[in-house]
Amino acid sequence: MDKIVSLAKRRGFVFQSSEIYGGLNGCWDYGPMGVELLNNLKQAWWRSMTLRDDIEGVDASILMHPRVWEASGHVANFTDPMVDCKQCKSRYRVDVLLEELSLKKKKEILRELEPTTFAGQLQDQKVLDEFEARALLDDIVPKMIQLASCPNCGSKGTFTEARQFNLMFKTSMGPVEDTNNVVYLRPETAQGIFVNFLNIQSASRQKLPFGVAQIGKAFRNEINTKNFLFRTREFEQMEMQYFVKPGEEDKWFEYWRAERLKWFVELGMKPGKLQWHKHEKLAHYAKAAFDIEFQFPFGWGEIEGIHSRTDFDLSRHEEYSGKSMKYFDDQTKEKFTPFVIETSAGASRSFMAFLVAAYDEESAPTAEGGEEMRTVLHFHPRLAPIKAAILPLVNRDGMDEIAHTMTADLQKYFRVFYDDSGAVGRRYRRQDEIGTPFCFTIDSQTLHDQSVTVRERDSMNQERIAISAARNYLMDKLGS
Repeated sequence: MDKIVSLAKRRGFVFQSSEIYGGLNGCWDYGPMGVELLNNLKQAWWRSMTLRDDIEGVDASILMHPRVWEASGHVANFTDPMVDCKQCKSRYRVDVLLEELSLKKKKEILRELEPTTFAGQLQDQKVLDEFEARALLDDIVPKMIQLASCPNCGSKGTFTEARQFNLMFKTSMGPVEDTNNVVYLRPETAQGIFVNFLNIQSASRQKLPFGVAQIGKAFRNEINTKNFLFRTREFEQMEMQYFVKPGEEDKWFEYWRAERLKWFVELGMKPGKLQWHKHEKLAHYAKAAFDIEFQFPFGWGEIEGIHSRTDFDLSRHEEYSGKSMKYFDDQTKEKFTPFVIETSAGASRSFMAFLVAAYDEESAPTAEGGEEMRTVLHFHPRLAPIKAAILPLVNRDGMDEIAHTMTADLQKYFRVFYDDSGAVGRRYRRQDEIGTPFCFTIDSQTLHDQSVTVRERDSMNQERIAISAARNYLMDKLGS
């Protein structure tokens, strides 16, 4: 993970926000390569969602009426219990603190608290996991906290009592700051879809089942941010809410589970690095929930959730707004509240997952016939920040002029990069490090027959094609 974070900064993928001032925890800036990768990722998601008959797009406002968040349950339920260490002042979410305890330590604590139960049932790992989940809801938690050691300073028994902490950012709308003017930075993008459900359905004349897709920023005042881009306070979501007739939700839930897993695999994820995690403890709105998890260097982590949300959201907004959110079926002549299947992917987390999945260090031949290690990002060509590099072998004999002309022609259609600095082998390595799938080299043969050498990133194989065929070559390889 350290190598990937270092590469991300050195090659312009991700920078610490406000770095010259010491940085702002949990916030990151996407550099020249990063913004291209992120935009390509979002575009790939958007195309997969909206280039079909049954899904529309929307871009809802970040700031919404505060009653939206009361209806959604975020004001009452979007909280986490947290504790502070009195010794070093570090702050922890209770569930994260307990998760970070070693299995041995958990067993010691549970044995001390529940000796009778532990002697029997808790020897079984599954029962132990279920017991810990239940323990979060009862009075065992305060006891466990006081028996745990602070991960930062190692002190034991120095934690404050757990208190609730709302994860939404508050701000004020208007010239005067007071409680009557409080609004929230949205913690998710889904509610902007729900409150616009009838507007979108009426304007697009869609019939059930149909979906609404949205990409946008969301904000969560996380107590502890960690693992680079995995848990941040400002992030982007790629969400689609699919509205269905009650009774058909299970069929569409399984359909979207399959579609969303397939999307990651088609863009280069190895199936062995992906797994399903079923939620046993469901959110207040959910009938069923699965996460697609990716195997990061620090362990398995969620990159997308697929949820069967029932009719909770539309029903709550109808209750709180006093406006009907029911759908009228022309065929059956009945009104009803649709059920919802949600697919919710983190653009930032997906960015990180594709970066980790693409990273590789491997042995490569040198021009002198030896071997050296090369760092390479095996991005799917559609995701790669730069699609091709144009490399004149030398800056004389007209090779540089041909290279500049070729760059200008291809730039009308693709993000390409001109590089004439250093030995061509070094230039290949620089392009490998940012994941550029193809390099076109202009050499002495180009001067005679207007052909160029194409070098492919992953195999390092080379072939010659006509300069005039370069555009179609890239279109074919990129699937454009």
